[in-house]
Amino acid sequence: MSKSTNKFALGTIFAAAFGYLTGILTAPKSGKETRHDIQDKASKAKMDAERQLKKMHSELSHLIDQGKEKASSLKSKTKTELDGALDQAKSAKDKARELLSTLHDGDADDKDLQKAVKDVNKAIEHLKKYLAKDGNGKKA
Repeated sequence: MSKSTNKFALGTIFAAAFGYLTGILTAPKSGKETRHDIQDKASKAKMDAERQLKKMHSELSHLIDQGKEKASSLKSKTKTELDGALDQAKSAKDKARELLSTLHDGDADDKDLQKAVKDVNKAIEHLKKYLAKDGNGKKA
């Protein structure tokens, strides 16, 4: 999944939530019904973000495996850079897994979720950059 696709997906989720919220607040419903609708949509948006984070977590796991395979054939400078990218990716993956667990427990907030998505996306892009290089550190 590319960086622009992830940004587009997040933007779409937030735009949809904002549009829906605006529609709800201007609709002729009781306060109780409106609050219930807002809670339902907030829960759905959180589940969508969680689904996206799970998908990115899987992609990152796959890229880490590819990076480990490629690291053995690289020259020293590029290998060192790839090892750094792999360490960053593993850290982002662990944080994403931790956040997914806390989401299931209901203890995570939207800021944590947004930061995890951003960190995982950054790690994915970073790894893709190194995986696209040949053994001499040049683009393949």
